[in-house]
Amino acid sequence: MQSSYYWLTKDPRGADLAALRRGLGRAAGDVPGMWRFYQHMNADGSVTGMLRAEHAALSLYAMHQQSIGHSMHQPEIGLGTALFALRHAEGVNPDAVDQRFAAAATATSLAELVGHLRGLIHRLRGVNTGTGRGQGLDYSLLVRDLAGWQRPGGTIRVRRRWGGQYFSLASAKAPHSQPSNDQPSSPAVKETP
Repeated sequence: MQSSYYWLTKDPRGADLAALRRGLGRAAGDVPGMWRFYQHMNADGSVTGMLRAEHAALSLYAMHQQSIGHSMHQPEIGLGTALFALRHAEGVNPDAVDQRFAAAATATSLAELVGHLRGLIHRLRGVNTGTGRGQGLDYSLLVRDLAGWQRPGGTIRVRRRWGGQYFSLASAKAPHSQPSNDQPSSPAVKETP
């Protein structure tokens, strides 16, 4: 088992990213090539909410990172904040982003949510931030949010957090990724009861 999430690796390898992308649309634990990247895999083979969250985030990260030379993991950039940057990017229809974000936020299952996130994160890849290709986000925070989404009462808390990031007056200026080889490490998200 690795000591931290894969996106905290300074130089993600193409073969690793390809293995992780195979998880898109597949159930957690069903892709043998992903097993070595999991932090929350259980010896008894049970699939927990945390493993499902981690699986989704690893797969989405690998899609986001594909063929991009700087890290798409950007510490402290929540999903709503990253989508706020997309909404305000040049050449992007803000109404279309609003609709896609609303569809994700109102998803009734994790699988539906991840399907919507896949489309939104694909759009983040193409954002021109002025500092490099693509708008990043904090994948450790995404694991936390996806795990929370599955807990009783958690869906509404995650929706509110993302909505606050997306529409907050404090977000008066869209954040931009800062590509660097010296990314600070975000701590691995721990499962909470």
